[in-house]
Amino acid sequence: MKTIDIVCPVFREEESIALFHEALAAAIGSYGPEYQFRIRYVLDPWPDRTEDLLRSISASDDRVEVVVMSRRFGHQAALVAGMDLSSADAIIMLDSDLQHPPSLLPELISAWESGADIVQAVRRDPRDSSAFKRLTSRWFYQAFLKLSGTNLQIGAADYRLVSSRVAKLFRDDIKEHNPFLRGLVGWVGFRIEYVPFVPAARSHGRSKYRVSTLINFALNGICSFSKLPLRWCVTVGLILSFVSVLLGIAQVLVYSFGVLQVPGWASLFSAISFIGGIQLFFLGVLGEYIGMIFDEVKGRPRYIVDRHKKAATTHDQRSGQAEFELPRSQ
Repeated sequence: MKTIDIVCPVFREEESIALFHEALAAAIGSYGPEYQFRIRYVLDPWPDRTEDLLRSISASDDRVEVVVMSRRFGHQAALVAGMDLSSADAIIMLDSDLQHPPSLLPELISAWESGADIVQAVRRDPRDSSAFKRLTSRWFYQAFLKLSGTNLQIGAADYRLVSSRVAKLFRDDIKEHNPFLRGLVGWVGFRIEYVPFVPAARSHGRSKYRVSTLINFALNGICSFSKLPLRWCVTVGLILSFVSVLLGIAQVLVYSFGVLQVPGWASLFSAISFIGGIQLFFLGVLGEYIGMIFDEVKGRPRYIVDRHKKAATTHDQRSGQAEFELPRSQ
């Protein structure tokens, strides 16, 4: 028997979680006893009915377990928590808003059975999506590839299957406080297969990602994998220093030959403003890297679990417990 855990981050999905679970159950319902599935919902708490609905789902489906964080730790932390709690032969990660279609699961499992350690779902934006969204997404992936040199397919989503040895590597050796999983999955290597998909239209609610969240996500990804922005700061600083030396020499020569100069306050103000802006930009780049170092050296847990309701059936063939366990942090 092969065991597969399905990890689904959840945040404010009371309108769609029942529909998602129905679709997920249908996607794995055709598999026989040679596969044993466990569905792990990792919930960032919010004062709505999402947890109550998950409790109800768990009571009616003994494959379901619910992990409730002590507070909102974010999407990436939820995925990490799901992997940390897993001991299955393979782990599938997908969002619970129905934009990651559960009907794709058989293709992921088939590619894994063919020998792939990582099966990455790659998003193909529908034609009706905005041009701005398509362009900014493509620019980010291209910039990440050039800056980091890490294999990140354009459109790679947090919808993937990883084998047990990849999951073990993440549990035991990769302990970054702000992990960028899309990049890390490509960085670890192993055999990887890609499966394209078109995200379904959001039928209920709206995206929980604001523009500022997406910008922070992109900056975290680039700074986690590349030192090139720091090197660019050094290069630009050297160029400006060289130009300033040339201008100083030119000024001395002009003064030596007695050429009359009319003071140019506008040009002087522009030059000072430009150099000041460059310096502040460099400080901002340095601040991003120092902030990431600060997060790492504090040594705080990446997440804290408040409640964990195990599935009634477990992969180790022992009867599970339906009660909520004690908190856990990692």
